[in-house]
Amino acid sequence: MSDGFPDPAQVQELSEMIAGAKRIVFFTGAGISTESGIPDFRSPGGLWTKFQPIDFRDFMRSEEMRKESWRRKFGMEGTFQAAEPNRGHRAVEKLIRDGRASSVITQNVDGLHQASGVPDEKVIELHGNSTYAKCLDCGTRKELAEIREAFERDETLPSCIFCGGIVKTATISFGQSMPVDEMRRAEEETLQADLFIVLGSSLVVYPAAGFPRVAKENGSQLVILNRDPTDLDVFADLVLNAEIGPTLGDAVGIN
Repeated sequence: MSDGFPDPAQVQELSEMIAGAKRIVFFTGAGISTESGIPDFRSPGGLWTKFQPIDFRDFMRSEEMRKESWRRKFGMEGTFQAAEPNRGHRAVEKLIRDGRASSVITQNVDGLHQASGVPDEKVIELHGNSTYAKCLDCGTRKELAEIREAFERDETLPSCIFCGGIVKTATISFGQSMPVDEMRRAEEETLQADLFIVLGSSLVVYPAAGFPRVAKENGSQLVILNRDPTDLDVFADLVLNAEIGPTLGDAVGIN
């Protein structure tokens, strides 16, 4: 594991790569959000070492599993609500605002890219979003505050007022199909990139983790900025094992 401090020479190299790129695409994972205080899921001591993930099929067939899912969601809500975009998120937002980066493909579900100012249409959420819920049948959006009030009163499970369907946080669970439109958009963006920058992903969760290699094989430069080494480092033009906020913030020139 890195000590987290960026190497000045590597930061300068990253800055020059960013300056020379015409179309940057970011790919972000849990590492950018842990710097905002959001716990990782897979790392030692992460949430999944404490709680076995609830499979989507179990969620659908078991009322008790749906209740347990909402208990966990609201039990963690204070942590997620307290989190704010960090320097890494702000650096990504600046490059998108300046027209240097075209999009953010993210494995995160926390909405921090949007909170930093990145427009919704520039964020491609491969694993959904935990800041709201939706009906699994008709797709109607439902806000969490209303669900929480009823659930904390007597563990009433939410259902859709329009079709009666099961309501779930708008995230992709184990056993649930990946979102077709988002995967298609992510592939399109990946194939148009001339600089593909991975931020804080261990690159072990497929099919999402395949995009960096697709970008590289299509002629894009590939940068991987992550605290720990990844299996795709051998394909990268630049690998930085350091904290994301200080490294990308210095490369982009924001505080």
